[in-house]
This record gives sequence, C-alpha cells and structure tokens, in this order.
Amino acid sequence: MTKAPRRELPARLDPRRPLVLETRELGRRAGSMREVRRTVPAPEALRLELVEVPPGSDIELDLRLESVMEGVLVSGTASAELQGECGRCLEPFTGRLEVDLQELFVYPDSTTDSTADVDEVRRLEHDLLDLEPVLRDAVVLALPLTPLCSPDCGGLCAGCGQRLDDLPAGHDHEAPDPRWAALAERFGTESSPPEKTG
Repeated sequence: MTKAPRRELPARLDPRRPLVLETRELGRRAGSMREVRRTVPAPEALRLELVEVPPGSDIELDLRLESVMEGVLVSGTASAELQGECGRCLEPFTGRLEVDLQELFVYPDSTTDSTADVDEVRRLEHDLLDLEPVLRDAVVLALPLTPLCSPDCGGLCAGCGQRLDDLPAGHDHEAPDPRWAALAERFGTESSPPEKTG
C-alpha cells in the first residue's frame, strides 16, 4: 500500500522582516482597519539601467490595512530616494519617488483563494502578509526609463560633448560646408567656395 504524497506547506513568513505585516488584530471583522506608518530599508534590485532606489536606503510607508470579506486590503503610499545618471547629460542626480500601493491579500479559505490560480492573487499566511513583492512591482514600474537631472536639461553639445547647461548662451560649433570637405582635406585648410570671376 502506497502513501499519498505529502503536500508541501509554504514556508512561513518571518514576522521580523521589515516588509512582513501582522494582521491578527484586525480579526476577520469586515470594516475593521488600522494604519501602519514605518520606515524600512529598501530591498535589493529596485532599479533600471540608469536609476535605482539605493539598497538599504529608507523607504517611508504610509499604509492602511482594512479587513474585507475575502481578506485584507492594503492601500497607501511608499516614498523612497532615487539616485541615477541623467539620460541626457550623463551627470549623477538624486531625487525622490512616491508610489501608490493597493493590493488584496486573501484569506486561505476564502472563495477567491479556492477559485484563483496560485499566481493570480496574494495570500495571507498565518495572519501575516509579505508586502515586498507589491512594493517591488510598484517602484520598478514607476522608475523612469530615461531619468533626467531636471526637466529642462539641455543634454550634451554634439560638437564638444560638454553639458549645454554649463556653456555660455549661443555656444555653437560652425560646421564646414560638406560640399567643400574634399578641398579642405587636399589643401589642409578650411576652404571656402572659389570666388566667381567675371
């Protein structure tokens, strides 16, 4: 007689992790609510190619946990510092990012839990919820693909490669007329069109 395969239980969340929140005091009374304000260290890899939330830097959470019929609804904001490289002038810059968070964490025995696929919803584990995946998705999606040190950054001069914002007004590199480039190469000087003779 063979035994039925043992069903593996999910690893229990560690309540000491900064982005794991306790919901026990809400109970399952729909309508009960509590506010959570805390500062947590930023997890690794909140980044795109040119901009990131520095790992370990402060993220300020301002959240509301509400008990609803199917689980616990988490909503609020997360605010974090940014650092990166300007996509126009390549200078380093710093700034701040604020994102909205909203996610339903369903009870293990709820209708939503039993009808949804494993990856479709987030689930509570023993009155604990893990906010890190929600925070990660919200922050990474909000990071700019082309970050700028300022909205009106002029970028780099195509002629000399210096920041246009650091150069005097009217900075210009007069390009020789390409029609006379062959003459300039032959005689080693910038040529001008020959004078017309009568």
